[in-house]
Amino acid sequence: MITAVQKPFDEISEMVKGHDKLLILGCGSCVTVCMAGGEKEVGILASTLRLFNKQNNISMEIIEDTIERQCDREFFDAVKDKILRADAVLSMACGAGVQFCAEVFEGKRVLPALNTRFYGATEQQGIWSECCAGCGSCVLDKFGGICPIARCSKSLLNGPCGGSQEGKCEVDPENIDCGWQLIYDRMKSLGLLHKLEENEPINDWSTGRDGGPGKIIREDMVL
Repeated sequence: MITAVQKPFDEISEMVKGHDKLLILGCGSCVTVCMAGGEKEVGILASTLRLFNKQNNISMEIIEDTIERQCDREFFDAVKDKILRADAVLSMACGAGVQFCAEVFEGKRVLPALNTRFYGATEQQGIWSECCAGCGSCVLDKFGGICPIARCSKSLLNGPCGGSQEGKCEVDPENIDCGWQLIYDRMKSLGLLHKLEENEPINDWSTGRDGGPGKIIREDMVL
């Protein structure tokens, strides 16, 4: 899932300054799971902003709503009237949702309440970790289901660097596991260590962000 964290409140309050009617719009998918932009977080942010405005004698009508997804056009139908009536939309979606909302409602100011972080998985409640970089050229079959692009700080494809000590990465020895130690341990448990002796060619970065903004077109699905 896409993970995100809420921006500092000072940044948000400065961002929405000058708007008389603000819609805070949550997203019911990824950012709800990581507790950053769902219905609950919309309510908390709205209450905090109302209190801040009252203390600072700021006149602003704040409207709250949450839709299923902000990356699909159909879900905006339920809040279309609210968006059109608002001076601005404070989106609590990931960066993709913010941009798509602005595209659907061209001419409407759409502001980001969150900082989008990474594609991750839930380790346990309240903890999410990055495990995919969306590079467009998946090699998980060669490394025991552990991605060296995302899990190695240097995205190395042919073994660890010299900065790995006791299974930890030199970038942050306290908190970051060496991605290649994880790969080695997994491949050993699978009896596939010999596979790591194969040379992996340079990654084709053109299939990811370095190839420009990506687009997927399924001709069999296009209406």
